[in-house]
Amino acid sequence: MKLDPYINVDPGTMNPYQHGEVYVTDDGAETDLDLGHYERFLDTSMHKDNNATTGQIYASVIARERKGDYLGATVQVIPHITDEIKRCIKRVAEGGAKKWDVALFEIGGTVGDIEGLPFLEAIRQLGQELGPTRCAYVHLTLIPYIAASGEIKTKPTQHSVKALREIGIQPDFLLCRTHDHRLDDEIKRKIALFCSVPVKSVIETVDASSIYDVPLNLYREGFDEEIIKKLRLRAGDLNMKSWKTTIERMRSYKHEIEIAVCGKYTGLRDAYKSIIESFIHASVEHDVLVKIRWVNSSSITRKNAETELAGVAGILIPGGFGDRGIEGKIETVRYARENKIPFFGICLGMQCAVIEYARSLLGHKTANSSEFNAKTRYPVIDLLPEQIGIDEKGATMRLGGQPCHIQRGTKAFGIYKEELISERHRHRYEFNNDYRERLVEAGMIIGGLSPDHRLVEMIEINDHPWFVGCQFHPELKSRFTKPHPLFRDFVGASKEYFLKNVLDKQQNDECQEDFANSTS
Repeated sequence: MKLDPYINVDPGTMNPYQHGEVYVTDDGAETDLDLGHYERFLDTSMHKDNNATTGQIYASVIARERKGDYLGATVQVIPHITDEIKRCIKRVAEGGAKKWDVALFEIGGTVGDIEGLPFLEAIRQLGQELGPTRCAYVHLTLIPYIAASGEIKTKPTQHSVKALREIGIQPDFLLCRTHDHRLDDEIKRKIALFCSVPVKSVIETVDASSIYDVPLNLYREGFDEEIIKKLRLRAGDLNMKSWKTTIERMRSYKHEIEIAVCGKYTGLRDAYKSIIESFIHASVEHDVLVKIRWVNSSSITRKNAETELAGVAGILIPGGFGDRGIEGKIETVRYARENKIPFFGICLGMQCAVIEYARSLLGHKTANSSEFNAKTRYPVIDLLPEQIGIDEKGATMRLGGQPCHIQRGTKAFGIYKEELISERHRHRYEFNNDYRERLVEAGMIIGGLSPDHRLVEMIEINDHPWFVGCQFHPELKSRFTKPHPLFRDFVGASKEYFLKNVLDKQQNDECQEDFANSTS
């Protein structure tokens, strides 16, 4: 569970530059991107209860106060806010469908932040209630390296632990984050002495080249054994064979391929965190390394599209909101379609593909989405009927897992190999059915529909090696050892394009350069 001290009810209305990606769960919760890491590592679906914010906690307490649940008491941070935090924690730990052996809770922010104090007080109280064998405090600290003096400094860790102890929390384990300088035994003994923990509880966490190395690094430090001892658990032999095999394959790639991601938030990679991770998962399946070329959609025009996108083996347009950079995305779709470059449109990316197709193949030069031009003559993308009249922005979109009926005979069916799937959504606008028949007649294929066939979920075109758009977000269901089918197939198509087009051109250019050098 992730506990976020910010006052927003959820990150759904926050700018991605402020908070990164909004991660949507199957039950429609808009949550912190860390829940994506939890799902990718544990291969377990999270739910709305797995993320709580200060905004949610206070909203719940105030609602109960308005109903008179506190029987006239003065509502205060202690005990009412802290009790609500503990109630949320216990609901996740004890109230789920499964009986968990261990529940892990992460508190965001930094020790000493004013907004985080109620959460720290709540877990302090919880530790007292549970007892030392049912609760372990793990504190992540920074161990900076001062290059000018060649020193590793432990003072920030000492002061951080001091601040925690002033609150009443004595950490059981310290995860000491370092950049690339190892902690020798002397440094570990020093930290242990000043922070009142056993030396074995000082765990070195050196920056890893991949986040997927972290579990193995912690295993080598013996962290798992120490946690098991602390909580007096019985555990069988650790089996990381599949994980290790996947990491080995990830590092033994045969080709590097470049895929362009054309979006409006390219200045902050965390805005597309799940897409980045999905490429990593899929690349393992094809023995390639996917290098992402970040393309700011606001900079793309018909004149420079070829220059900006030259040499890429695939193009992806991710989801987003607002009209900034839209024309650049539509121009990117045109370039991919006309040049037969594998194209993958996700959510807004699919909508841009529909707009481009209507402009180019139907001749509707002003076709658009009513989100960007409310007066467009050809609104090929329009507001969902159930969204009309909704003024509030938070948690009011089409959210969470929704069924999709894959049409037989389509590329989509060849990818999924099943008729009924479930994927996660986050959008207000949809394919306008008034244009469905005309677009299909012009060559567009409807690859997936809602079970009642009312909503278009997937589109593709037949005169193209790989051109697929989906209204949902497949990146939210990809796992390290189980890549999502759409990403797996897209990377496979991009690899094939690379081998047939990009690699041959690179080799020819090198031969011509060698020849020119030999004759000069």
